[in-house]
Amino acid sequence: MKIRVKFKKEGAMKFVGHLDVMRYFQKAIRRADVDICYSAGFNPHQIMSFAAPLGIGLTSEGEYMDIEVNSTKSSKEMVEDFNRCMVEGFSVISYRQLPEDSKNAMSIVAAADYVLSFREGYEPENKIAFFEGLKEFYNQEEINIVKKTKKSEMEMNIRPLIYQLEVRGDNIFMQVSTGSVSNIKPELVMQAYYDKLGMELNPFTFQIHRLELYADKNMKLEDTPMDLISLEALGDEIGE
Repeated sequence: MKIRVKFKKEGAMKFVGHLDVMRYFQKAIRRADVDICYSAGFNPHQIMSFAAPLGIGLTSEGEYMDIEVNSTKSSKEMVEDFNRCMVEGFSVISYRQLPEDSKNAMSIVAAADYVLSFREGYEPENKIAFFEGLKEFYNQEEINIVKKTKKSEMEMNIRPLIYQLEVRGDNIFMQVSTGSVSNIKPELVMQAYYDKLGMELNPFTFQIHRLELYADKNMKLEDTPMDLISLEALGDEIGE
């Protein structure tokens, strides 16, 4: 049985790297007495995978882990069992059964929502002008950056990969392409904007919070607009 677990990563846990998150959940699964499946071979391991691992320093209320289980309690009971084992900063939001033919979350992620808020002391002097300029920046047909790899540098237009960019109160909301094919980090978008302004972007300027991860229901169809659905919505609640 395939299960998708949605969880939050907040507080001091934002400083915990992805490998340690994996190790933590391996232990939490045992403490919560989850009837998880193990791989075959001489070194069996829990069958689990994570969608679009979060960077160090970012918080999130939209993280996902896929597991396979032999048997299970209801979604409500499993969320309670998990949360009894969670440390401060981690909490499970939902536990849903996936169709047997579903792909794991890592392979289908297409987009992510983020909220960026200014840390104290890093706000621009003229916030109104800053936000107005951000709107103009997003309305450009092209946003070209130089993307560096270990072996080379290449210029690329990231504008088609920014699906939404807007000001919400004192914060910045953006929805960007995410996944193995085209992955754009919110830090890269803001770096491009600061470069346009001729300003230096301090790496501590923004606290970045991920809201949600999405799959594209039209992923297999060519020349069709994206139809995004949250990874959580692809699963069903397990009743009592």
